[in-house]
Amino acid sequence: MPQTMKFPVKELAKIIKKNRDEHRQLFLKAQEGYREDITKELEMMLAEARAGKRYRRAVQLVEPMDMTREYDRILKMLELTTETEIELNPTEFSQYVMDDWGWKQAVTSTNQQYIKGG
Repeated sequence: MPQTMKFPVKELAKIIKKNRDEHRQLFLKAQEGYREDITKELEMMLAEARAGKRYRRAVQLVEPMDMTREYDRILKMLELTTETEIELNPTEFSQYVMDDWGWKQAVTSTNQQYIKGG
């Protein structure tokens, strides 16, 4: 297998934009769920404090992760290139086309915990 292969810029941009849009939608859904969960936690902490009970002073929820900028950076590079084809190595192909980034599993796991009913 060659070290790199050439791919059409326009097709790559379409695929990456689709991957970006799917990631962004999941992040926004996770953000909604996170907002609900953190509001419940804070209200419970406030009620405990007002009741004179022992209460926590920190919320242990992990914020949803948004990697949209990673997609946007690649899309901007493709938009500005004067090339009609670019070379990708297998790692770049996995990330850009297969949407298999080094951070993908951690981001998906974190964000999924806040998506209600899904």
